[in-house]
Parts: sequence; C-alpha cells; structure tokens
Amino acid sequence: MGNRQSRAAIATLVERQTRYCQLVALPEGTDAERVAEALAASITTLPAQLRRSLTWDQGQEMAEHRRFSVDTGVEVYFCDPRSPWQRGSNENTNGLLRQYFPRRESLAGVTQERCDEVAAKLNRRPRETLGFRTPAEKLQELIEGLAEPGAER
Repeated sequence: MGNRQSRAAIATLVERQTRYCQLVALPEGTDAERVAEALAASITTLPAQLRRSLTWDQGQEMAEHRRFSVDTGVEVYFCDPRSPWQRGSNENTNGLLRQYFPRRESLAGVTQERCDEVAAKLNRRPRETLGFRTPAEKLQELIEGLAEPGAER
C-alpha cells in the first residue's frame, strides 16, 4: 500500500486462514531489494508451517522474489495482471488500513511501531468471516493445533 505523494509505503502480509496481518513499514519506498529484506524479516517471525507461500501482485517491488524465497524458504506466486480478487484477504486488509492511513495522506514518517500498533488493532478486531472471532484468536488456535502431537497441515 502506498501513495503518490511520497515513496514511502506499507507492505501487508496476511495469513489466509486466520486473516492475521503483519504490516511492514517501507519508509524508503518499494525498491525491490529493500522490500525483499523487509518482508523476509517480518515473515520469518511466523511459525514455519504458516509461511509456506506468498501471493503477490505483478509489481516491480517483488523483482527480488527469488532471493526472498532462498532467504526464507517461502515460495512466491504471482497473481494474474489486474486480478485483485486472487489476493482477496490482502485486498480486504488494505481496505481496512485506509481507516488508519487515508489514501491521500502521505505515508512518509510512518514508523514500524505505528504499523505494529495498527496491525494489533486489526488482529483484535472480530471478523464475520471468522465467526466473529479475531484473527489473533484464530492464529493462536491454529498454532496450538500445529503443536498437538500428530497434528499435520
């Protein structure tokens, strides 16, 4: 998510089953090398079972996707051009982010701490699609299920 007034942007990582999101501040813009590094640092904080793949749009910011995959073990898939519905959870999250970061407002100066605060709010927000549970609750359930003996994914 970015805007035309500044190069700064926010990358969104959304776990598809739980809708749990992580926001990554990109104060220097969407240079492919910086994006790959920032996403790698964020995604590797999740349990390995939850970071098997990443679906991205066709933007130049993921030109370093091979390096990202080597560094993280996460496969990267790309949506078809002009097909945002192929990343529905992410697009929905971007819409929710507009409540905190309006489209015409500059993202320059948005810190990782602010992104973490907004992500925490979104992850504690009940969602109809989750049976009015929160993404944080669903993620915890999923992690606990993965930790149970014999649990497979």
